[in-house]
Amino acid sequence: MKAHVEIKPEDVVFETLDGVLYMARKNDLAFTVRKKILVIGEHQSSVNENMPLRGAIYYGRTMEKLVPSRAIYRKKRISIPTPEFYIFYNGKEPQPLEQILSLSDSYLEKTDNPMLELKVKVINVNLSAGHPILKKCRPLYEYSRFMWQVREYLDNGEDRDAAIRQAMEDCVRQGIMTDYIQKHGSEVRNMLFTEFNLDDAKEVWEEEAREEGRIQGKAEGRAEGRAEGKEEKLAEQICRKLRRQKNPETIAEELEEELPLVQDICRKAAAFAPDYDVREVMQALRGTVLP
Repeated sequence: MKAHVEIKPEDVVFETLDGVLYMARKNDLAFTVRKKILVIGEHQSSVNENMPLRGAIYYGRTMEKLVPSRAIYRKKRISIPTPEFYIFYNGKEPQPLEQILSLSDSYLEKTDNPMLELKVKVINVNLSAGHPILKKCRPLYEYSRFMWQVREYLDNGEDRDAAIRQAMEDCVRQGIMTDYIQKHGSEVRNMLFTEFNLDDAKEVWEEEAREEGRIQGKAEGRAEGRAEGKEEKLAEQICRKLRRQKNPETIAEELEEELPLVQDICRKAAAFAPDYDVREVMQALRGTVLP
């Protein structure tokens, strides 16, 4: 949006979808400005690469709300607000002041000019980041200051509930979010309880991911063992036929295996003729030295 354009309260119409929740909390916002610009914003305490995809899904649902269902069949072009997508990040992990995430980065087939593109601007609104937007938007600054105050108490050893209550009291004394906290104090507490419960949940998810990684590693080990067992069985069959003086072409046809694979095993096995000991052949195939 252009900073020099004066926007009045009556120019803004909220289009936030009802019932769009994430982890039992509402964290999205959509509004039009003079019916010309559609701003879709989302608050996040973490950055992930699927934000453009979420934005695309949310945009489609929002347009269903803005455009009558029968109107899309008209021959005359329908004028729609220009969309802008923003993520306001206030998590603990270090992030750039701003970054752009693109939907096309998720495409399996890359192209220079994708037929569908969606870009999301991620803005770091942490107080410590010092983004200029905090000086231009007082409510956003106050929100960032409030979250900073909560984390300060947590870092100093306060438990979650005490940190939230103390931060709320401090902010009211300092004139930070005063009206909002006084009118919606319980909602603010519930939101923050969910926010920091989500942080706990993320730690659990990370532990689960590590455990899944260990399980996956075991599964891959079993799969590798099965593959080696199959290779050993094939080598045993080939050695048996080599003892009968059959050539690689005949062996490949009889075993219904690819000729290059059979030829490779036969070349390695030739060093162990005429016995063609399977154990020695397998050692040669794996490039290991016999004990």
